[in-house]
Amino acid sequence: MQIGLFLAYWPWFTPEEQIEYAVLADRLGLDSVWISEAWGQDAVSVLGNLTAQTERIRLGSGLMQIPARQPTATAMAAVTLDVLSKGRFNLGLGLSGPQVSEGWYGVAFDKPVKRTREYIEIIRLALSGEKVIYDGEFWTLPLPEDEGLGLGRPLRLLARPAQENIPIFLGAIGPKAVEQVGAIADGWLPFMYSPKNPDVLRDPLLRGLEKSSRSIDDLKISAVIPTAVAATVEEARDATRPWLSFYLGAMGAKAKNLYVELADLYGYGDSARACQQAFLSGDRLGAGALLSDELVDVGTIATTPDELADRVNEYESIGVNEIIAIPCGDAEGKDNTIRALADVRS
Repeated sequence: MQIGLFLAYWPWFTPEEQIEYAVLADRLGLDSVWISEAWGQDAVSVLGNLTAQTERIRLGSGLMQIPARQPTATAMAAVTLDVLSKGRFNLGLGLSGPQVSEGWYGVAFDKPVKRTREYIEIIRLALSGEKVIYDGEFWTLPLPEDEGLGLGRPLRLLARPAQENIPIFLGAIGPKAVEQVGAIADGWLPFMYSPKNPDVLRDPLLRGLEKSSRSIDDLKISAVIPTAVAATVEEARDATRPWLSFYLGAMGAKAKNLYVELADLYGYGDSARACQQAFLSGDRLGAGALLSDELVDVGTIATTPDELADRVNEYESIGVNEIIAIPCGDAEGKDNTIRALADVRS
């Protein structure tokens, strides 16, 4: 089982912490560090910095938001990060949600599955070194003469990646989106993928793999998991509650939140909705307290040092290849968690 770190975005982790923990993970022998973006810090700039701060650890975007960039701009960012890191970059992509897509980027959140497919097709075409010629529903390259000045021509990406193929990961938990992961992605970055009821997300993944005549071995599953290792399970659970309540409360609207819907499928919908309601009402601290211990255990790894290996093995038993841990708690708690994960990894 590989183990990496998800160092998110500010203010969950400060710029100094992102560097400190990435360097620590690199030194301790962990496998990867992932940087995300929401509507503040972007992922590309931080990852560019980490290419110079680290030596061997893989670096990933988890996720770069699809509505934030044209697909060819994402291809340029990916090849740049891959060259600067000497072939250590993984490209993680996601649509985010309608609140961010439409509220922050002004991009309609329509036909998300097809939009994602076209986006990846264009990126792969660009990274292949071929001239980019594409005629889709959402993107047409070059722009047709009747839609521009008529001066556009097919262009070829000037840079070449250090790797033969930059792996493309997708973050998805909706059934249709997960099915598409199985059909087209190199890797999957699920959140709240639980050993307690894995079939909820694994079944659509297997359908997508079957449709594309692929097997589970053709896909890397890197599960993103809020993680805390503490003296007691209760202390560890409390450290992970803010992250879980943020996804249930902020990552979607009251009437449409995929994480709340997933919690409902797991059998903990009442707890998830109570958390969401408190969060949306402004009571973030109270929102976390409303999460049942059972729901916390479904969505996180909250454990003691002597039980950490068993929790990791639970994920390996459902086909997870890599745990991308979000270290939770105060500064000391985060450091202790990272070191405990490294001990399990070694």
